[in-house]
Amino acid sequence: MKKRVGIEALAVAVPRRYVDIEDLARARGVDPAKFTAGLGAKEMAVNDPGEDSVSLAATAAARLIQQQGVDTSKLGMLVVGTETGVDHSKPIASHVHGLLKLPRGMRTFDSQHACYGGTAGLMAAVEWIASGAAAGRSALVVCTDIARYGLKTAGEPTQGGGAVALLVSETPDLLAVDVGLNGVSTADVYDFWRPVGRREALVDGHYSITCYLDAMAGAYRGWRERAMEQGLVRWDSKLPSEQLARILYHVPFCKMARKAHAQVRLCDLEDSGNGPATPEARDEAAKSQASYDAQVAKSLGLNARVGNVYTASLYLALAGQLHAEGAALAGQRIGLLSYGSGSCAEFYTGVVGEKAAERMARADLDTVLAKRERVSVEEYERLMNLPYDAPEAIAPEPGTFRLAEIHEFRRKYAGA
Repeated sequence: MKKRVGIEALAVAVPRRYVDIEDLARARGVDPAKFTAGLGAKEMAVNDPGEDSVSLAATAAARLIQQQGVDTSKLGMLVVGTETGVDHSKPIASHVHGLLKLPRGMRTFDSQHACYGGTAGLMAAVEWIASGAAAGRSALVVCTDIARYGLKTAGEPTQGGGAVALLVSETPDLLAVDVGLNGVSTADVYDFWRPVGRREALVDGHYSITCYLDAMAGAYRGWRERAMEQGLVRWDSKLPSEQLARILYHVPFCKMARKAHAQVRLCDLEDSGNGPATPEARDEAAKSQASYDAQVAKSLGLNARVGNVYTASLYLALAGQLHAEGAALAGQRIGLLSYGSGSCAEFYTGVVGEKAAERMARADLDTVLAKRERVSVEEYERLMNLPYDAPEAIAPEPGTFRLAEIHEFRRKYAGA
């Protein structure tokens, strides 16, 4: 009998402060609708230097272990997906391993490929368990990032930060991954990059959207071909993509999910052989509001309130989707699209677990967001201008970690 492998539970960590996106728009002399309707944003997480990618990852992982009663002696792998590394050699995974006092008999490493790094780590963990090499052990996969473009830049309203920790095991209460049923697409492009030594990323915005959509189309078509071979989808009165209960996307900004969903539908309409006759008609059909509302919209609640979290963006959407509809989706197959600039895209599917709602209730996401502090644009700007290597002396909140100091390039953390 084929093993059932996937995500057993998850937890989310976000910075303790946020700025209202309409406040930011007004401060920049921009119509707030450009950020709300144009980008789909409501709030944007604001981190201070003490809330780095390590502390966010460790907080999310510690929260997962505490909330879900994880037996850490049964963990055999820890992978951190990130593009906000803190050292060229020492991985974030080693910091998290030490802060959480995890067993020494574990494989630990970071996975880097822009925003795809978290999915790369997840697939490594899933396939490790499915192969039998895990010998009954589970894996901890943490996606952690800080999206930073700088003050008064074009990318400013698409910043954010946070972490999502995933427990991967043979008890996939949240999502049983269809192991081996995926499509991938890779290309060597310069759509988004952050040269060594820079805090702020560089991005060719319009080109990056084109690269995302092109890679996604290749990945989706690859998945669809395999899914048809296995009889999971077919050409009939519903498009293959419509035969998935929900589709979740990588979300650098919420409006991107709408563009991505239209592209998936366009792939089906172009390839069906009996869709609208003209390209214009196909484009219009692809932009179905009803399809977007039914399959995508409810996944974006958390992303709209946190902002861009790079590797964690897709898994924040998964958290939002199951937080909103975990019980209703139990037993149904959903699709997930991951994209990382540079570039690599992967489309895969999984079946929502019968205990998804119960597991998500333990994650207590409403409280995680409610405990944050709304700050003014002036305070946000002050925090953005603080040096990364001089964290403020703020006591960590219970159950969280903070960077306390950097001494001789060694990072020291406090909390939990």
